[in-house]
Amino acid sequence: MFIYPAIDIKDKSCVRLEQGLYEKMTVYEKDPVKVAIRWEDTGAEFLHLVDLDGARNGIRLNEEVVKEIIKNVTIPIQLGGGIRDSQGIETLLNLGVSQVIIGTAALKDPKWMKEVISQYGDKIIVSIDASNGFIATDGWEQVSDVKAIDYIKELESYGLNRIVYTDIVKDGMLSGPNFEIYGELIGKTSIEVIASGGVTTLEDVKRLKSMGLYGAIIGKVLYDGKLDLQEVLTC
Repeated sequence: MFIYPAIDIKDKSCVRLEQGLYEKMTVYEKDPVKVAIRWEDTGAEFLHLVDLDGARNGIRLNEEVVKEIIKNVTIPIQLGGGIRDSQGIETLLNLGVSQVIIGTAALKDPKWMKEVISQYGDKIIVSIDASNGFIATDGWEQVSDVKAIDYIKELESYGLNRIVYTDIVKDGMLSGPNFEIYGELIGKTSIEVIASGGVTTLEDVKRLKSMGLYGAIIGKVLYDGKLDLQEVLTC
């Protein structure tokens, strides 16, 4: 299982939200480039970046920060937040982003989503943000009536290979992942699942690994010093 240290960017700073709430934001580092270098130096094989301004407003305000991160690290970067058209995908891939994460736009335009998956293949990941099993959109500020598991099966039928699944009830709460939903996803689909939200202990990491997940995104516990990335990578 691959470990993805998370770098969430807002107003050009590295931050973390609690349960996706912008009013519950903690700024951890004014320079996200330093954070990216630190995680690579510690042994990270991938980085998970989110442009929170883009996720909320559909406008990517942190592109220069992303460019600087790409210049200063050698490991692959996946990035999400505010990617809602093909031009946005092209721009990020041309910058050097390895995989583009699409969220709200995937749900709102299925026809476009099919075309994107067909054209870009494994360079596309869909972010499934869910609250109590239902899809959340627009930077987590809206919860739809679409069941996450049904939507994932639909994406799988389009040919999508990988998702990031965030349980926003767990995200940033240090309360443990939603193992039940990850078990359901692995049992009912063949899609590769990157878990996001709630990882608190090395035991959480080991359990996710034993379940057969493709990867896990880890954020708050690293920034709060509750977990050591080197230990996570070797457990």
